Amino acid sequence: MNEDGVPPSVAQTAKELTFSLADLPDVREFAAAQAQDRGMAPDAVGDFLVALNEVATNAVTHGSSKARLRLWTDGSSLMVDVHDDGRLWHPEGRPGLTAPPENATSGMGLWVARMLSHEIVVRTGVNGTTVSMRFLV
Repeated sequence: MNEDGVPPSVAQTAKELTFSLADLPDVREFAAAQAQDRGMAPDAVGDFLVALNEVATNAVTHGSSKARLRLWTDGSSLMVDVHDDGRLWHPEGRPGLTAPPENATSGMGLWVARMLSHEIVVRTGVNGTTVSMRFLV
């Protein structure tokens, strides 16, 4: 396993992109192409991109100025990791589990990503924060 908990075989076959806030349009374009190439139905790509955009935006606005996107296929799933070097976040419980208040103007990203993905896991520690999501293809 590497520092993110990803097996070496996955790390060798995954597609990666390092990005900053200004690169978010490129992140969405890259991810859409990867999702389509890996068999995601065209009508599912929009929800996938919304979830990914929420997590990627959080990474470069709350975590660190640069982040890394990694995508790979695991059976019938598209796996996505977004990693940033932010170490100051210490969430209580499972982030994104509770819906934000009705009048919220922020704090919705992980909740939205949780609603649109099949599975989401948030790991944070001395190596930064990684949000892993699973999408069925």
